[in-house]
Amino acid sequence: MTTAHHATDTLTRDALAVLQPTFAGTTRAPDWLLRQLENGMTGVGIFGRNVQSTEQLAALTGQLRAANPEVLVATDEEAGDVTRLELIGGSSFPGNLALGAADDLDLTRAVATAIGHRLTECGISVNWAPSADINTDPGNPVIGVRSFGQDPALVARHTVAFVEGLQSTGVAACVKHFPGHGNTSVDSHLAMPRIDIDLDTLHSRELVPFKAAIAAGTRCVMSAHILLPALDPDRPGTLSPSVLAGLLRAPETQGGLGFDGVIYSDAIEMKAIEAVHGLARGCALAVAAGADAICVGGTPSDEAEVLRLRDAIIQAVRDGELSEERLHDAAERVRALGRWTARARAEAAAGPAGRSGPARDIGLAAARRALRLTRPEGSPATAPPTLAPYVASFHPVANIAVGHHTPWGVATELERLLPGTRSADHTADQARAAGPAALAARILEEAGEHPVVAVVRDAHRHPWMADTLTALLAARPDTTVVEMGVPESPPAGAVYIATHGAARVCGRAAAEVIAGAPAGEDRDQ
Repeated sequence: MTTAHHATDTLTRDALAVLQPTFAGTTRAPDWLLRQLENGMTGVGIFGRNVQSTEQLAALTGQLRAANPEVLVATDEEAGDVTRLELIGGSSFPGNLALGAADDLDLTRAVATAIGHRLTECGISVNWAPSADINTDPGNPVIGVRSFGQDPALVARHTVAFVEGLQSTGVAACVKHFPGHGNTSVDSHLAMPRIDIDLDTLHSRELVPFKAAIAAGTRCVMSAHILLPALDPDRPGTLSPSVLAGLLRAPETQGGLGFDGVIYSDAIEMKAIEAVHGLARGCALAVAAGADAICVGGTPSDEAEVLRLRDAIIQAVRDGELSEERLHDAAERVRALGRWTARARAEAAAGPAGRSGPARDIGLAAARRALRLTRPEGSPATAPPTLAPYVASFHPVANIAVGHHTPWGVATELERLLPGTRSADHTADQARAAGPAALAARILEEAGEHPVVAVVRDAHRHPWMADTLTALLAARPDTTVVEMGVPESPPAGAVYIATHGAARVCGRAAAEVIAGAPAGEDRDQ
C-alpha cells in the first residue's frame, strides 16, 4: 500500500470512527451496520425502538459485538422519566430528582449500580447519563425531574455517586449536558436555547457538578446545544471550540476543566444544530470544536446517510476546516474508550456475584424514600378510603427526550391495590374547548361520591392544568393531588403527594400512600 493510499484509508476510518448512528429493528442488525462496524465505525446508539426484552437486546447487541468486539453500544438509560430499556412499562428506578430528594448517596450509588448491571446484561457499554444539569429555571421544559435538584453541591455529590455506581459495573458514564442545560426555558430539540449568565456564575453554579464528575473519573461528557454568549456569542456549545477545546478540555492551569475522556455530542439532528447548520456540516463543525463522538440518533440511520456524513467530515479536512490531527485524536479517543469498556465489562463479569444487591427492590425503595406527603393541619393520618377512588390524570405533551409512549401515573397501581378504582385522562385540548371550570365539573360528575385523585405533571408550567386543579379543589377540597413532575408549593388545604418523577415505581409509591400505607417508609415487598 502506498503512503498516499494509507493516509486516505486512515482518514476514511477516522471519519467513520467518530460517527455514532442508530438503526431500526429488534432482531437483526442491518447488514450495512455490521459492514461499517467491520470497516472502522466504533459505536451505535440504542433507543426504545430496538428494545423488547433483556434477552432480545442482548442477542441484538451480540451481533454488533461480533462485528467489532470493542464496539461502543450506547443508550440514555437515565431511569425515571427517560428510559429506553423500559419504554413500554415505565422505569423500575426513580430518576434524578427523586434521588436528590432522598439525598442518600449510598442509595443513589446503589440505584446506578443496579442500572449498570441491567445495561451489561443487555450488552450496553455506554450510558448517556447522568444529567448533571442544575434545574435553576422552574420553567425548563426539557430538564426538570431529570436534574438532581437546584443546589449545585447536592447535584455534584449525586452526580459523582451515580458515576461511581454505574462505572463499577463496567459501563461508561456520560455526564450531560455540558456546560449546563438547567437555566433555559427552551428545548434544544426544537430551537436554540440562549443562557445569558456571566462566567463567575457559570463556574460557581453550572460547572460545579461537571468538575466533580471529572474528578471522580467519568469516562465521557456530553455537550449541550446551547448558546452561552459569555463563552461564545455565535456558536452553541457542541460547535464551539471555546466551550469544548477550551473550557472542557483545556488544563486547569489555563482556566479549563482538564477533561481527558471522550466528548460526545448531543444528538446532532436536534433543531438547535440541524436547522441552522445542516446535519453534515454540523458533524464536521462539532469534531473541529472538540467533540469526539457524534450522536446521530433521533431517527434511524441508513448506510447512505452515514457515508454522506463520513464524506462531509473528510471534505472538511481537505478544505482545511477540520485538521486531520484533530480528527485522528477524536477517533483514537473513541477507540480507547472501546478498549476500556471491553476490558471493564470483562473485569466486572469476573468480579463477585450479587448483581441485585440487597434482597429488596432498590428502585421501589428509592421511590418510597423520595415521596413527600403534605397534609392540611389537623387532618387524620392516612387510612384506606372507604370507596375506591376516581383518578383524573392531567396529561401534558411529553418532551422528545422522554418520549410520548412511556406510561405514567397512579391509576394502574391503584386499580391493583383498590379494586374498583376508575380513571380518565384529561388534556389541554379538553381544557381549551370546555374551560377549566367546566372540565373540573365534568371530573366531579364522573367521580360522583368517590374520592378524587388528581394526578398532574409540572402543573406550574401548564396554566390549564393549574386552573383546572384550582376549580376542582374549590368544589372538592378533599381531592388528593399527586404531582409527578417538579413540585411547587402545595395547594392550601389539600392532601398533596410529590413523587419527584413519573417513573412506574414513583406511581406505585404514591398509590401505596393513597391506599393507606405510611409515607416515606422503606417496607418489605
